[in-house]
Amino acid sequence: MNQLFSKMSIPMNEHLYLKDPTSSDLGQKILSGSISLISSLGFEKFTFKKLAIDIDTTEASIYRYFESKQKILLYLINWYWSCMWFRIHMGTQNIPDAEVRLKNCIHILTAIPNPTQELVLDNELELKQIVINESSKVLLTKNVDDENKNGAFAEYKKVVEFVSSIILEINPTYEFPNMLISNMIEGSNQQRFFAAHLPRLTNMNEHDDLIESFFTETLLKVIKHG
Repeated sequence: MNQLFSKMSIPMNEHLYLKDPTSSDLGQKILSGSISLISSLGFEKFTFKKLAIDIDTTEASIYRYFESKQKILLYLINWYWSCMWFRIHMGTQNIPDAEVRLKNCIHILTAIPNPTQELVLDNELELKQIVINESSKVLLTKNVDDENKNGAFAEYKKVVEFVSSIILEINPTYEFPNMLISNMIEGSNQQRFFAAHLPRLTNMNEHDDLIESFFTETLLKVIKHG
């Protein structure tokens, strides 16, 4: 069973589900099975029928929790951003130097975490991959305005605004903090996708995380000289 959802109590937007999936064993199986299948199959090939077979239940049972697979994807991406909010707060507490806090945030938001060296929440790596591969399917849609009105992107926006506030500590006159952070997040995810599928569109080596290095260097230069 997916321990991420049973160990952490994070309130989720009620518009994302019909019945709280963390309230039952079946609901948690739906979440963990969805993470596994979306990661392995991709969102386009993911269906409630395949999920029902995978977790040994019925499609009707899944529909009692989520009205569509789009809502499951939105739920999982919201959960990811709630986890990032938790990690950013843990990674910036009691650090007086704003630049160090910003570097920690850049690492958390752009790097693939190493479970042997840092706190990694259960299933975080799979959720990170889902965000890299599939988040455009909830952001770049005709329903985005309605979902936004219902608060579907509140956790993501909260992360952006928090990191933007650190930028303004470093340079209070910088005009584009939210734009800079949202571009860093989306850009780093795109570069991860390129690295996996279109490597000639990015830069890689076996020893360093060039994506994290690029965004760290770029942000610090822009903030200080912007």
